Amino acid sequence: MLQKKAEDRQEELVALLAELVAYPTVSPPARNTLEAQTYVERKLREYGFETERWELYPGDPNVTAVRRGSRPEEYRSLLLNGHIDVAETGDDRLWSGDPFRLRLEKGRAIGRGTADMKGGLAALLFAVKLLAEEGVELKGDLLFQSVIGEEAGEAGTRSCMERGCRADFAVTADTSGLALQGQGGVITGWITVQSPDVYHDGMRSRMIHAGGGVRGASAIEKMAKLIAALQELERHWAVTKSYPGFAPGTSTINPAVIEGGRNAAFVADRCALWVTVHFYPDEDYETVTGEIEDFLLRAADADPWLREHPPTFRWGGRSMLEERGEIFPSLEPDREGEGFLALSAAHERTLGAAPVVGMSPSVTDAGWIGRAGIPAVIYGPGELEQAHSADESVEVRQLADYAKTMIAFIADWCNRPKPGLEGEATT
Repeated sequence: MLQKKAEDRQEELVALLAELVAYPTVSPPARNTLEAQTYVERKLREYGFETERWELYPGDPNVTAVRRGSRPEEYRSLLLNGHIDVAETGDDRLWSGDPFRLRLEKGRAIGRGTADMKGGLAALLFAVKLLAEEGVELKGDLLFQSVIGEEAGEAGTRSCMERGCRADFAVTADTSGLALQGQGGVITGWITVQSPDVYHDGMRSRMIHAGGGVRGASAIEKMAKLIAALQELERHWAVTKSYPGFAPGTSTINPAVIEGGRNAAFVADRCALWVTVHFYPDEDYETVTGEIEDFLLRAADADPWLREHPPTFRWGGRSMLEERGEIFPSLEPDREGEGFLALSAAHERTLGAAPVVGMSPSVTDAGWIGRAGIPAVIYGPGELEQAHSADESVEVRQLADYAKTMIAFIADWCNRPKPGLEGEATT
């Protein structure tokens, strides 16, 4: 019955998406989501949720909410998670219309964020709206998070987890084309070589020639040695590490930005390298960064100057905008877990075919949920190739299918007894 209503009332879903797209919540520059989050909070209250809005950065609040179950101690809880920020639009001349004015064309909804991921948020809001209107009882708690900062590696979802969020299963409604996915991880880091002394460039000859007598070095030249070592480690990973669903060599270390030296009259006394590290779903970022540090310190130990002045490291951060650092933990879903199987079954019942199961080639906030000990999966509408593109779009049919599936899954999952309470919960 509710699936039929979702089908018949697609225009309401599109209207919700149009409202969300109209808020230009681009990141960077960010600090611009307050109005959009106020709208989301108002809608959630209309649908029977208790809400909390709290500022993470000025002008950028998270919205968290819960629809209390009638018997929450005995029945399963579910977390629905999504981000309200969208990618910058780039050159607006590449768009065929206003990026923040939704338009329909050939069955697709076009506008910034339709695929990544306001389409997912709109469909979730539509699903919980219909459940509330129909008066469907949920015995377990239903939690909802509309977070900021995902596009800039900011701590929106991470902060929710740090505040003690708990659930029996979680769905991050990010771009997956209705596939059930896990993900690898990403962490950025700064590797710095620092000389304790500063020298005029006229002193260089005394550093590099026999009898010069100056035990100095260019930090830039020493960083070149470390970059070469990173390339060796990357090649080693390519032949020793693998994970199903990923092409060989996906575990990478990208030297993305280098900063060093003062000006042409100095020998460079400092050099910093900004790296981006991709790792597999069965790895965590502490272990991976530990491998990198160990390898580089061993390489430094082979150099007389670096042995005495080894590189230093700063990994990750809570914001690419504030700290020039980010972390996206990996997520390895439990494919035999009850939540994963229940969502897969809801998809198949609703859409008539089993979902595709795989790994996202990108990263999402789902890793922070899994890291907090909540079984989680990425499952949302939209194709990844549409994310961040000019004329970004999502198929309206896919939005409706997603909403129908989530209606079925929420009604099922939040009325399942917790482990060990099956007999008591049915009495």
